[in-house]
Amino acid sequence: MPDSATPRPLSALPSPAARAAAFAAILIGGLAGGLIGYSLVRVQCSGQCGVGKGLGALIGASSAAIGMSIVAVLVLRAVGEWRDIEDRRVNGGGQGS
Repeated sequence: MPDSATPRPLSALPSPAARAAAFAAILIGGLAGGLIGYSLVRVQCSGQCGVGKGLGALIGASSAAIGMSIVAVLVLRAVGEWRDIEDRRVNGGGQGS
């Protein structure tokens, strides 16, 4: 447990575990988006659909990964703010909040 007498240095970086979880969530989101895009094209297309299936998977994976990365950044920022608020509360500053 960290010593409360020595303050934690200010850093905008989230913990390594939080960054790893966000990275894993982006990968899983991209995989799910790729599967959804591939499946949508597969259901709607008949005959030679290799390029369509590939494009569906690529567009689905890209859009899902981009969306998930936005969510991950917002979550990591919120966690940082919550940690900052908790530090201020514990150290006696900011009783008005």
